[in-house]
Amino acid sequence: MTNFIPIFPLGIVVYPGEDLNLHIFEPRYKQLIMDTKASKKPFGIPAVINNKVSEMGTLMELVEVTEVYDNGEMDIKTKGIRVFRILELVKSIPGKSYNGAIVNYPENFANGNRLLMEKVITGIRQLHNILKVNKAFKEVDDHLWSYEVAHHAGLSLNEEYELLQLMHELQRQEYLKQHLLKVLPVVTEMETLKDKIQLNGHFKNLGGFDL
Repeated sequence: MTNFIPIFPLGIVVYPGEDLNLHIFEPRYKQLIMDTKASKKPFGIPAVINNKVSEMGTLMELVEVTEVYDNGEMDIKTKGIRVFRILELVKSIPGKSYNGAIVNYPENFANGNRLLMEKVITGIRQLHNILKVNKAFKEVDDHLWSYEVAHHAGLSLNEEYELLQLMHELQRQEYLKQHLLKVLPVVTEMETLKDKIQLNGHFKNLGGFDL
């Protein structure tokens, strides 16, 4: 399916199923949200990377306008629906100050491997434990898949976008597993180094070595 959607480019990656709260202050996006509310149609958030609107993004549902301020700014709740690919940017829409895009929706295979997912979740918890991060998942483990845990895995913006481009759950799981295999030893070594630095200058309780 191909259609037109209004777009709200942001320097973040949003995943299907993700809840995203936004404060809207720019006039063009206040107009976009009011139009979205009136039409009850979704809008798109493509990722902005290196000051460029990326090809892929996520279609968003406007769940609620929670507050409108005296100056027209607003707080909104949105939810990711599905991944889209931009075929053509529409930079001029009659009577509108925001932009749009002609998009299609790549087939996205949701079937993954439960055992592989459990390994990914375990790796993320190990990462959080090393970094002393207290960030709980919103679902029980059996309901977690790659999109639900991706923001917990310490990915860079570019890496989060690479994950968004993968249209099979197995590929996304494998991507996260490989990321954790690469990052965990580095983070562990950094924590060990930090402990060594903190010990420097303190009295050390060390046993001698018998020759």
